[in-house]
Amino acid sequence: MRLSEFIVAHVDRIVDEWESFAKTIKPAADSMSSTELRDHAKAILLGAARDMNTAQTKSEQAAKAKGEDLKKTPSLDEAAASHGELRHIVGFDLVQMTSEFRHLRASVIRLWVDNLKTPDLAYFTDMIRFNEAIDEALAESTAAYADQVTRSRDIFLAILGHDLRAPLQAVSMSTDLLALKAKLDEPCRAHLARIRMGTQHMGSMVSDLLEFVRSRLGASLPVERKRMDFGEACREAIDEASAGHPGTYPVLSVQGDTTGMWDRGRINQLLQNLIGNALQHGAASREITIRITGEENNVELVVHNLGNPIAEDAIGSIFDPLVRSNTAEHPSKGPTTSLGLGLFIVKEVVNAHGGSITVTSNVNDGTTFTVVLPKSV
Repeated sequence: MRLSEFIVAHVDRIVDEWESFAKTIKPAADSMSSTELRDHAKAILLGAARDMNTAQTKSEQAAKAKGEDLKKTPSLDEAAASHGELRHIVGFDLVQMTSEFRHLRASVIRLWVDNLKTPDLAYFTDMIRFNEAIDEALAESTAAYADQVTRSRDIFLAILGHDLRAPLQAVSMSTDLLALKAKLDEPCRAHLARIRMGTQHMGSMVSDLLEFVRSRLGASLPVERKRMDFGEACREAIDEASAGHPGTYPVLSVQGDTTGMWDRGRINQLLQNLIGNALQHGAASREITIRITGEENNVELVVHNLGNPIAEDAIGSIFDPLVRSNTAEHPSKGPTTSLGLGLFIVKEVVNAHGGSITVTSNVNDGTTFTVVLPKSV
C-alpha cells in the first residue's frame, strides 16, 4: 500500500498516537480535552496525503526542498498554521509543539513500514514526499506560533505602557503641587526639578513605546490634520528640548510660508525627537542649526549638527526600532533614557503625513536630517 493510501486508511489510528504523545506534554496537556489534544492532526495528515498525490516535476521538487512556497496544499498550510496558533494559546512552548511533528513523522513511518510486505522503489519517493509535506506543515505551524508570541508580547507592552501613564501623571501632578504650595529651600527645589525632568523623560519613553507597539500591531499612526504653522511649532519644540540641555540653544531659520495641514501632536513628536537627537549627539562646542523652508506645496525641515558622524554601517538601520543612533567613535554625551525608538517614531510620523526623510553624516559636514512634508493631503 502506498504511503498516502495508508495515511488515509489509518488516519484515526495515527491521530490516536498523536493524542497519546500530546498527553505527555506537561503541564499544558493536563487541562486539555481529547478534542484539543487531537487539534488539527487529522487535517494535517489528510493534507499531507493530498500533497503526496499531487503531481510534482523535478524542478518543483527541487524548489520545495529549498523551502520555496509553491502553494500546492492550502488546506495543509491552513491546518498547520491554526495548530501553531492554538498550541501557543493553550501554553505549549515552541520545542513542545515541534516535538509533536517529530513524533508524528516517526509514528507514520513506523506504522507504514510494519504494514509493508514487499519493498518497492516507489516507496522511497513516498517517504520523500511525506517528509516534504510534514516539513511544510511544521514551517507553517512554527511561523504561526512565532507570530502569536510576537503579538502577545506587543499586547503586553501596550498594556504596560498604558498602565504606566497613571502613576507617572500622579508623580507629575504631585511635583507641580509641591512646587506651588510648599515652602522649599533651594536644594529641595533642585531635587524637585530633577524629579520633574525624570518624569518627563519617562513619559516620553512610554509614549515612544506605545507608538512602537501600535505599529507592530499593524496600525499606522493616526493623524488629525488641522491648519498650523510649522515654524511656530518648531520654536516651541526648541524651547522645550533646550530646557533639558542648559547652555545649548539651536539656531532657527524660517523662510517662506510654513503653514499647512498637519497633526500638531505628531509634528511635535517629530520635532522633539530630531532636535533632541541633535542636542544629544552634537558637539557641545558647536551650534545646532535648524532651517525651515516653506514652498508652494510642501515644507522642508533641515536639522544639522556637527560632531562625530553616524557610523557608516549604521546609516541604513538608523530608523529601525530599538536601534540607537550612536556615532562612529563615541556612543553619546552622557547617560540617556532613550529606548532607541525616537528616530523610528520620526519615520512613522513622516510616513503618516505622506512625506519623506533622509539623513547624511560624515566627518567634515556633520549630520543632517532632511524632512519634506506636503502641506495638504
